[in-house]
Amino acid sequence: MIYPTSRAVLLMAVGAPVALLIGLISPGYWVVGGGWAALIVGLVLLDAFIGPARARVELTLDSPRALGMAGEGALKVKAVFDRGAPRRAEIAVETNERLVAAPDRLSAEFHAGEAEASTTLTPLRRGEGEIQNVWLRWRGPLGLVWKQVREAPERKIAIIPNIQAVKDEAIRMFSREALFGLKTQLETGDGSEFHALRELVGGMDPRTIDWKQSARHTKLLAKEFRTERNHPVVFAIDSGRLMCDPLLGAPRIDRALNAALLLAYVSLRLGDRAGIFAFDAKPRVFSGVLSGVGAFPLLQRVASAIDYSTEETNFTLGLTQLAGALERRSLVVIFTDFADTTSAELMLENVARLMRKHLVLFVVLRDEELEAIARREPVDADDVSRAVTAEALLREREVVTGRLRRLGAHIVDAPADRLGPALISAYLDLKRRELM
Repeated sequence: MIYPTSRAVLLMAVGAPVALLIGLISPGYWVVGGGWAALIVGLVLLDAFIGPARARVELTLDSPRALGMAGEGALKVKAVFDRGAPRRAEIAVETNERLVAAPDRLSAEFHAGEAEASTTLTPLRRGEGEIQNVWLRWRGPLGLVWKQVREAPERKIAIIPNIQAVKDEAIRMFSREALFGLKTQLETGDGSEFHALRELVGGMDPRTIDWKQSARHTKLLAKEFRTERNHPVVFAIDSGRLMCDPLLGAPRIDRALNAALLLAYVSLRLGDRAGIFAFDAKPRVFSGVLSGVGAFPLLQRVASAIDYSTEETNFTLGLTQLAGALERRSLVVIFTDFADTTSAELMLENVARLMRKHLVLFVVLRDEELEAIARREPVDADDVSRAVTAEALLREREVVTGRLRRLGAHIVDAPADRLGPALISAYLDLKRRELM
């Protein structure tokens, strides 16, 4: 695109009243106005012709592939002219509603035909950010025209939950377990998978003696076991309307994703496999069951694709499709919420069906705000009404969790800010007890 600058418009505007005045004083010289306009148009065309051509510039972008909430990233824009570069250019960046670029207008100076400018990308909400358009414009040598090129890179940036703090907590937890021998106990100890033979020493269980191998080697050898690995751990995340309501300043689904990604990191580190499945009125995303710590970035990108929803959750469709996609017995970690026992009936029915083949760990986000309302000393009639309602809701939640326990589900009931560590503890307990 080529268009006139404000200088060209100003010159054209200045000539108009002068030409009008000359025409009024001496009508025979009215052609001066036309001549002035023609001169300016000619200069504009000359400026457009002699300046650096639009086809000779190449724009490249360097941006992060993922950004964590409450984090920042740099977007670098580089412009290269193969010849005849201008001295200075302006750059503008357009993003979608999930990202903000600050500043969104940049200035860059060219040296040896190259210029580079950078801006800061800040995520506004979890999901998929996008750099939609990048503009580069520069003036002609006379300063009368702008030459502009536009790139539509459609560069996707996954905006993932900010789990750096909980990831650091997981690393510290691993360090503490290594110090006290707990991590080693998970790998070698009272598991069911044969690991190695070792010479019998004091304190070992005599029942682990392998008599055939002991006779062959003429010394007592005992079997050493370790906990089984390669177990599928699948996070079934309800992304429906209730899970998008806030809890302690953040949507419930964001807190669920933080905890799920933390446990995914731990389970991958311990040799298990992990996958994320999200559903509301219908299934939305499924990562498949992945193995290896190198799969963790992919799980983060899948988590970023789980959008906030206003639809009611269809447990029948969601959990049935999940059960059909799982080929072997898995640990299914369910993150959901319910308003009352009536709305939880379908959930309970489908969880019971899922438990016929799989081990279910059901996560309950403790609503501390609701508990505070129920405990608060009433001052007026409205306080009494709120306290009674809150107590009734809490009682119904206890009824549902009680029914889940009787069905055989394992329950994690923890405050929102301690959900991740509580979930890890429950997972490690299931591994120690060989329930997976």
